[in-house]
Amino acid sequence: QVQLVESGGGLVQAGGSLRLSCAASGRTFSNYVMAWSRQAPGKEREFVAHISWNGDLTHYSDSVKGRFTISRDNAKNTVYLQMNSLKPEDTAVYYCNAGFRAWGPYDYWGKGTQVTVSS
Repeated sequence: QVQLVESGGGLVQAGGSLRLSCAASGRTFSNYVMAWSRQAPGKEREFVAHISWNGDLTHYSDSVKGRFTISRDNAKNTVYLQMNSLKPEDTAVYYCNAGFRAWGPYDYWGKGTQVTVSS
């Protein structure tokens, strides 16, 4: 089992920045692809970004490419999502994911952290 705990969400004005963190515990963190997904009110959950086990490969959804950066620190068992130039449409609950498949389905999910971007 892997436990994932997200933090860093909050309320920010459009154009601002937030950094989300996801702390993992349990099995060897570096074995897993790590990802972020999000779900806005009334919408389906959507992929945001993923990162390979060693951090060499990353992918982003078109909606966040150029604004968000995913990174990981295997020594700290933590994955990050730096979010810049935030827009109101980025408002959602953000989830941390872990698995063996880059594009999912993912084996483990956190409980999520709320990000709200005001206009």
